[in-house]
Amino acid sequence: MNTSRFFGSKKQGSPAILLGLLLLMSFAGPARAQDPDDVVTTNVSLVQLNIGVVDERGYAVTSLSRNDFTVYEDGVKQPILNFEPTDTPFSLVLLLDMSGSTTSFRPQLKQAASRFLDALGPQDRVAVIQFNAKIKNLSGFTTDRRKSAYAIQVLAEGAGETHLYEALTYSLHELAREEKRRKAIVVLTDGLDTSMRNADRASASRAQTDAEAVAAIDPKASGALSSVLNTADRQGVTIYPLALPSGDPKRLPLPDPVITGIYSAARARLQDLADRTGGRLNEIQRLDQMARLYVEVAANLRTLYTVGYKPPTERSRDGKWHEIRVEVVHPELTARTKPGYFAR
Repeated sequence: MNTSRFFGSKKQGSPAILLGLLLLMSFAGPARAQDPDDVVTTNVSLVQLNIGVVDERGYAVTSLSRNDFTVYEDGVKQPILNFEPTDTPFSLVLLLDMSGSTTSFRPQLKQAASRFLDALGPQDRVAVIQFNAKIKNLSGFTTDRRKSAYAIQVLAEGAGETHLYEALTYSLHELAREEKRRKAIVVLTDGLDTSMRNADRASASRAQTDAEAVAAIDPKASGALSSVLNTADRQGVTIYPLALPSGDPKRLPLPDPVITGIYSAARARLQDLADRTGGRLNEIQRLDQMARLYVEVAANLRTLYTVGYKPPTERSRDGKWHEIRVEVVHPELTARTKPGYFAR
């Protein structure tokens, strides 16, 4: 990925300046500041799980302790090294789709996102990031809700293409700097990433029926999607997509097989983002539901436990899928988390 797009390009200095820098480095010790890319690409051996627990009626249970949980990887019990109760603060990215497809309902979008801020815990740190053809960090991580609200209400704007997966990658880079924090991304989007849409169109170009078009596109065969999922695994980031009705394949005004295939693949990828990271896909059926769904996501975050364990060394980077299962000591309770991870 070309991170200069996100972090700014670096200009070459004069030979004298470069020589001075080299001399300075020669007297320095081996310690150095950590580059943002280093944080993301370094393999993290600790597997972190955000876990929701509900009772038989589906109500959240928030009073459990470390000893109430048992974690299995590939059927083998793992010792729990870290445990965070439900009231531990999160670092959150509020990721807003400011592409052309959202211009007609910006007031509702901004009002809903602002209500999300009101529903968070006082120590949750929020960054507001928007995306269209470009990714802009409108407000860095802060507990000051006035700054976040200003970013949503005043700074968020624009139109153009939808570079969703670049925005998710950038958000993960930003979250990597939030050390020793629980992490999540809440993204409002129709899911129709411009680059993927073009690739999906080529894959389904010969389809004659909706079924043929859907079958012609493999939503999971995307390097960008895989990269986001693998990075989220390494950081223990949970992703909550809020899927706009404009991206619903069942609501196309003038459907044809290719368009149906493209929209179905986009929605399937949003589902995969949620499932693989332990989040939940929230499908917005009507625009007036946005605010309520944002509040529900905020409430859900405040019912999550976080558990960390270290997998066996020999499988830490084997590239294989490793299944995770979490059990709670009380049989009437059900635990929900991500199903596993690819060890890369």
